[in-house]
Amino acid sequence: MIATETHVREGKKVKFSNILVATDFSPASDRALDYGISLARRYNSKIFVTHVIMHDGFRPVAAEVACDSEAADRRVAQQGIGKIEKSGRLLGLRQEMVIAEGPLWPVIEELVKKYEIDLIVVGTQGMSTLAKLVIGSNTEQIFRQSHVPVLTVGPAAKGEPLYEAEFKNILFATDFGAGAEREAEFAFSLAQEHHSKLTLLNVPPYADDFSDEAVARKRAQVTTQLRELLPNAEELHCLPEYIVVIGEPVDEILRWANMVQADLIVMGAKTRKGLVGHVPHTIAHRVVSAAKCPVLTVRP
Repeated sequence: MIATETHVREGKKVKFSNILVATDFSPASDRALDYGISLARRYNSKIFVTHVIMHDGFRPVAAEVACDSEAADRRVAQQGIGKIEKSGRLLGLRQEMVIAEGPLWPVIEELVKKYEIDLIVVGTQGMSTLAKLVIGSNTEQIFRQSHVPVLTVGPAAKGEPLYEAEFKNILFATDFGAGAEREAEFAFSLAQEHHSKLTLLNVPPYADDFSDEAVARKRAQVTTQLRELLPNAEELHCLPEYIVVIGEPVDEILRWANMVQADLIVMGAKTRKGLVGHVPHTIAHRVVSAAKCPVLTVRP
């Protein structure tokens, strides 16, 4: 196996100067907003609380009825944003409330460019009913296509975020794909910033012909790859641990997240445009939906 060079630039710190929280005013979005606020306090960020009015394409034919429906959507949006503004939850933060209309991802993509967003925060309700499936698909549409990291707060995420976010145990799950270097950079930088214990995890797939010797050799090789994603040990301010376990990726990521009591999972999300919303049972979506902590997805 060919060794790879060190991929994390030394001294680089994560900057979340501008955070966009996408909300549909649901309880899931409300929890995501709590995390966005907590991170904004930690990083002295400006927070953009954003609601996108998505016209679903099934409006009645009559133009006057369609106009009434759209006006109702705008009233709901104004009321929801107003409620957040009056709640006092964003007290002391630089903030901007944004209401936009159109297809979800193209609208958010434009806002990311306009406001120079560094992080998107979004909630999801999972996949157990049709309504939840739709919400989950919208979330996946964001983290599959966003070039900035996306923090997703799933339905299983427990506990409330601190006044200022603290990630004391971070699990970085990688398959050494095209974006591994960038994923590792975020995981490492966050671990340095929060003085965290950082667990690096790789889950090779099952193989019928793995002897004990072959498994041991595979684990040693992969552990070397994991080590090479981080700087030299003497330059670390976090506590790294390297785990290689053969099994089903989603099961093992969730199992190890529970074992290390992860406050945050960092992982990659491959680009998927045409099938987003139709194939929600991808590894990233399944982890996001079941994780007991927020998940930060990073694309190449």
